[in-house]
Amino acid sequence: MSTFGTLFRVTTYGESHCASVGAIIDGCPPGMPLTNEDIQPQMTRRRPGQSNLTTPRNEADAVQIQSGVEAGVTLGTPIGLLVRNKDQRPHDYTETDHYPRPSHADWTYLLKYGLKASSGGGRSSARETIGRVAAGTIAERYLKLAYGVEIVAFVSSVGKVHMPESSTDSDLLSEDYLKLLSTITREKVDENTIRCPHAETAQAMEERIMAAKARNDSIGGTVTCVIRRSPVGLGEPVFDKLEAKLAHAMLSIPATKGFEIGSGFKGTEVPGSEHNDAFVKKADGSLGTKTNRSGGIQGGITNGEDIYFKIAFKSPATISQEQATAKYDGESGVLATRGRHDPCVVPRAVPIVEAMAALVIMDAALIQNARQTAASLLPPLETPLPPSMSLPPKKVEEKMVKEIVQEQQA
Repeated sequence: MSTFGTLFRVTTYGESHCASVGAIIDGCPPGMPLTNEDIQPQMTRRRPGQSNLTTPRNEADAVQIQSGVEAGVTLGTPIGLLVRNKDQRPHDYTETDHYPRPSHADWTYLLKYGLKASSGGGRSSARETIGRVAAGTIAERYLKLAYGVEIVAFVSSVGKVHMPESSTDSDLLSEDYLKLLSTITREKVDENTIRCPHAETAQAMEERIMAAKARNDSIGGTVTCVIRRSPVGLGEPVFDKLEAKLAHAMLSIPATKGFEIGSGFKGTEVPGSEHNDAFVKKADGSLGTKTNRSGGIQGGITNGEDIYFKIAFKSPATISQEQATAKYDGESGVLATRGRHDPCVVPRAVPIVEAMAALVIMDAALIQNARQTAASLLPPLETPLPPSMSLPPKKVEEKMVKEIVQEQQA
C-alpha cells in the first residue's frame, strides 16, 4: 500500500513524470508551528541536480502546504503536501515500450497490475520519496519540539570504500566511531557533496562514483543513521518491535537491499560475554548501559541509548550502457537506456533515511503516549508492586526530557 503508520499516517501519491507528487498526513498533533520554509531544507537536500554525483534532472522540489495548517499552526486535521514536477521528459523512456529494464520494476509492475506507468518507473521511482521526506520533516519537527530528538544520517560506504568504524577487523565499533555517532550533525555531514563526515574517505568515495559515471555505470553503498534522545519505551512487542518497524521503513525505500542495527552482523562473531550491554548508573541518576551493542533497542523497545543502524543501497539499475536482454515478448535484443539517472543513490538517500526514521519514531511515540495517558487515568493501586515490576518513583527520563526542551526553547 501507499500508506505508512498507525496513528501518524502518511499516504504518498504520484509517479515520476506526472503533474505532481506529494503526501497526505493524518494524525499530526494540533498547535505546532509549521510553514513551507520548515519543510523545504530537507526537500532541497533530497532534490536532484545537486552536484555532478547525482542525476542532472533539474527540479526545485518546492513544497506547498495545501491543508491542515492555518496562520502557520497545525490544526490537527489532515495536512496536504504538494510538489509539482516541472522537468519532465517522458520521451526519454520510449525504449521501455519494448524492453523491461534489467533489475528494474517494469516487469514486476506489469505482472502485478496488468499495466504500468509509461515512463520513469512510475511509483517505483525514487521521485515517490518526495512525499516521505516532506512528511518525515513534519514528524521530526514535532519530535524535536516535544522530546529533543535528533536524527542524523550519513554515507558510510560507496562500493568497497568504507568509513573507518573499528581499529581492527575483530572490533565491533571503535570509541572514535561511537563518539562520532553521538556528536555528528547535519552541518558536518553536508560539508561535502558525498555526505560522508570523514574527509579522506569522502574523497575516495567521490572518485569511485565518478569512475562509475565515466563508464556510464553505477555503484551502490550504505547509509548509517543515528537517532539521539529518543523517548524510552517505544516499540510494540512482539511483531512490531521498533527495530522491525525501522527495518520495514528502511527497506521500503527504493534500491535498498539490507538493514542491520547496533552491532549488526559483526555481533554474530563475538561471544555473549563480549557482546552483552552491562547496566550502569549514569551521572544523572538514570539507568543506562556501559556499551551499546544493542543499538538503543532491547526486546524491541527503546532503552534511552542512541539508536543506530545501517542500510544497504544497491547500484542503480538504470544505466546508460547497452545491455543484452529480452523484450516483453521474450525476443532477445539490446537495450540502450536514455534518461537522467544517479550513478550512486546514497548521497541523496541521506534525507530519505532520516525522514523514514522520523516517521517510525513519531508513530511509536504517539502510540506509547496514548498508552501512558490511558494508564494515568486509572486510580492508584491499593497494593504496592514489587520493585521488579515497576519503575522507581523518581522519573528521571521525564525530568531529562523537560530539561532538554526548556534548554532548546531558551
